[in-house]
Amino acid sequence: MIYELKKYTAHPGKADALKQRFEAHTLPIFARLGIDVLHCWTEPAAPDAFWYLTRFSSAEARDAALQAFSTDAEWKRVKASSEVDGPLLSAQTTVALVPAEFSPHG
Repeated sequence: MIYELKKYTAHPGKADALKQRFEAHTLPIFARLGIDVLHCWTEPAAPDAFWYLTRFSSAEARDAALQAFSTDAEWKRVKASSEVDGPLLSAQTTVALVPAEFSPHG
């Protein structure tokens, strides 16, 4: 399994719009394309940021799903219509998580 922890940071004043777009549109598109989002978090000390954790069966599955997302017609339409007053996303980071050589359960 491949896990990635992603952080989205909104432009000032656009965090709510970014989170609403993610919940209403991005998550259903992700699900359709095989991008499994396990959980989402907010960070009280950073109100313009939110985090989410994805899971893929393999690096190949991840690459194919992310490529499909970047070219998806519905995503392009949603993104364009939500950004008529400028981009919502200021920055994004991805941390690839790999299993440690040890486990708390043995």
